[in-house]
Amino acid sequence: MHSLASQLNDTIQRENPHVFDMLSNIGKLIYFPKEGILSQSAEAKAKAKKYNATIGIALENGQPMHLKVIQDKLSAFQPKDLYEYAPPAGKPELRAAWRQKMIEEQPALANYSFSNPIVTNALTHGLSIVADLFADSGDSVIIPDKNWENYELTFSIRRGAEMVYYPLYNDEMKFNATGLRDAILAQKDKGKAIVVLNFPNNPTGYTPGAEEGRQIVAALKEGAEAGINIVAVTDDAYFGLFFEDSLHESLFPSLYNVHPRILPVKVDGATKEEYVWGFRVGFITYAAPSSDLLAALEQKTLGVIRATISSGAHPSQTFVLHALTSPEFKAQKQEKYEIMKSRANRVKKLLDSGKYDDAWSYYPFNSGYFMCLKLKTVDAETLRQHLLDQYGVGTIALGQTDLRIAFSCIEEGNIDDLFDLIYSGVKDLEKALAK
Repeated sequence: MHSLASQLNDTIQRENPHVFDMLSNIGKLIYFPKEGILSQSAEAKAKAKKYNATIGIALENGQPMHLKVIQDKLSAFQPKDLYEYAPPAGKPELRAAWRQKMIEEQPALANYSFSNPIVTNALTHGLSIVADLFADSGDSVIIPDKNWENYELTFSIRRGAEMVYYPLYNDEMKFNATGLRDAILAQKDKGKAIVVLNFPNNPTGYTPGAEEGRQIVAALKEGAEAGINIVAVTDDAYFGLFFEDSLHESLFPSLYNVHPRILPVKVDGATKEEYVWGFRVGFITYAAPSSDLLAALEQKTLGVIRATISSGAHPSQTFVLHALTSPEFKAQKQEKYEIMKSRANRVKKLLDSGKYDDAWSYYPFNSGYFMCLKLKTVDAETLRQHLLDQYGVGTIALGQTDLRIAFSCIEEGNIDDLFDLIYSGVKDLEKALAK
């Protein structure tokens, strides 16, 4: 084991041995090199006033070399903010701006100790960092039965973890905190669990209410008190898109210092929040009372980044930073929020009209990009294919009964027509089955 990895491990074990026990084998071995190209280049940047022949970029006339055909399209930005490598942790100004944004949107964080957000290549990369640092073969990753399919690729296929499922909704069609608690307590023999909390939920668009949030925190705390080390991951991909009376904050602050056996990890990003899906700018943030522990986790995170993508794309970080610091940012974001909320409300009003009750019910939704129909009479995959072939309508089939609809990408004026076509598709298949 490298001495730097040993030093980080010693720090983590000293500050919180439970967090050390959460680390995977890779998590224990990984470190960010303090010697080598990066550190020598940083030293040269500070001291090499005459010639700096260290880092692998090209310079011309005192600025990063670039092609005019590209710079002409990006002339609002300086070449230094586009073409140089971004630091492995991301642009410092962007990290600071995102941290400030987190505190503004979740004021409780101002009183808590949490790491500076580290830039990731969007949320999937952030989740894969969690998997690398904390998931070993046979470890349990707890997610609801209605979930984003990429969790299985990220944690199970890549890292060999075992996926543990519980029903998202209880009999009252609220969040199933009892199911979550039971799934956590079932890991007592293993002594470890990774719990992914994704709200607004993909695919259902559901966010728990305040009381449900307290029940979730209580479920994790009960697991920790039973001796289970819990990596509590809040996947906040759709953060801020809360349209009704639900939690309007991440559970990340609520998990701070609940128990030494719970490590809160927040994965979020500009991807969905700021409508810049192709920019691939996300963040990973840790919370813990110990600044030394946070610093060690950051170094291990940077080690994973250095070993995989080296650093994120600089131009997209610059663009997001420019947006966050623009005087028009909040007003423009509010405008898009109102559009999204109006679409969600139109969907709910239409579904509550009773017009389609013989064909489907729907799972509770109050946030995010999506909602799910629960089909009563036809198979979801059969309907999905029929809608594509006969009506040119794209949907996502999940299991036998569930059909996911992304209202986020449907203009409000087209929502009625969309659901009328889906209903027509159901009726077509019912007729075919009756023959």
